[in-house]
Formats: sequence, structure tokens, C-alpha cells
Amino acid sequence: MKSFCCAFAFCLLWVSAYAKTHVEIAEENSSAIVAINVLRKDGSTFTGTGFIVTENGIIATSRHVIENAMYVNITFNTGAISSQAVPLVQAQEVDLALIQIAAKNLPVVELGDSDYVLPGEEITVIGNPRRLQNTVTSGLISQVRKKSDGIIWHQISAPISPSSSGSPVFNKQGHVISVAFSSYKGEGNQNLNFSVPSNYLIRLLHAKNYYPSIAGQNTKEESPDYWQRFKEHIAKSWQILKSFFQRK
Repeated sequence: MKSFCCAFAFCLLWVSAYAKTHVEIAEENSSAIVAINVLRKDGSTFTGTGFIVTENGIIATSRHVIENAMYVNITFNTGAISSQAVPLVQAQEVDLALIQIAAKNLPVVELGDSDYVLPGEEITVIGNPRRLQNTVTSGLISQVRKKSDGIIWHQISAPISPSSSGSPVFNKQGHVISVAFSSYKGEGNQNLNFSVPSNYLIRLLHAKNYYPSIAGQNTKEESPDYWQRFKEHIAKSWQILKSFFQRK
């Protein structure tokens, strides 16, 4: 019993020693958080949040951010704007999606195991509420909710405002354990916000072999067909111009 208590105390000391402050988490991860700019098929615009999960430009966000999108690109925290982002895959059971831009050697976040998340844990959220890029907020995992269909949500106390959908939720070790996607609106509802556990994202990345460090695959660079991309760019630009004329 004594040896067990010593081991448990050692584990607590080890975890606390590696806990990071909100400032450290923000400094280490802000460059991997992006604004997602969407032009929808009806001509309206929308902005959400995403975060980079692979160095070659795969970005995670909420599925509803890119719904009915005709054109998508991203804005980095430096103000740089990407070329067109291409949808890769959408989760069916939860509000998650992956998109990709043409890039190399990008900063990335580290994904954590959401199976070990407990109510009361401190969290840090980095997002773009009301298009205010790289806004850092803090809160708690208020509860781990299991729906009747077996899907798990995290209830979080960190505020989630418009354009924050897709924001990464970090634990004290600086690992993404959840992806913010929704909040209860209306008078009297305060800090009732929800996020998708990170293991849904890990499974999505693993299933498609998008994430080498999880899937055990080597990233392969393919030579791009620049002429095909140019033609697609011209066709997309023409669609966008037509949508603006139709709105007049």
C-alpha cells in the first residue's frame, strides 16, 4: 500500500511539473490556429476557426463551417492568406471536417487522448470570435456528456462566440483534447458551450491515413499538376464572379 501511494504521488508530481500556463500554451500554439474564410454558394460569407494538424497543410475545423462552401481559404495569425483550401473529409456522427492547403513545414498542434478527460479540468481555448483572431480564453471541462446515441460531447465553460467554431481546446499539457462547435443561445444561458472530443478527430485522421504520426505512414509528396490547378482556379473565379452579379 505504501509503495502504491508513493507511485501515485510521483505521478501527480510528474503531471504538475509538466503543466503549462495559459500564456505558454498560447505562445506555443497560436501560429497553428487559423481563420477559415468561406464564400458560400448563395454569395454570403462566413468565418470560422481551424487548427493545423499536419505540416503539409491539413487543417481541422467544424463541419458546419464549410457547409455549402464555393470557395475557402485561410488567414494565418501573421495576416498571410492562403490559396484555395480543398475539403478532404467530413465526419458523419460529429461536427468535424478536414481541409487542406498547398503548403509545407507548417506549425502544428499536438493532439491529446480525450478518453482521459475529466470534469473540472482546466482548459485553454484559442479561436477567432467575431473575427478577432487568436483570442485566448480559459475555463473548465464542465462535464463529459454521453448522448442517447452513444456520441460523447464535452461541456465547457470557456466562452464560444460566432466565428469560434472549430477552435481547439487545450489541456494543461498543451494538447488538443476537444474541438469547440456549439453553445446554447438565449437569455439566461451562460457558459453552456460544447466541443467534440479529440479522439473523434484522431480516428478521422487515422482512417484516411492523413496523420503519419498516428497512422504510421510516411508522408508522400506528389508532383502537382499546375495546369490543372490553373484551370480549376479560373473556373472557380468565374463561378464567384457570376454569384456576385446574380446578387445585384
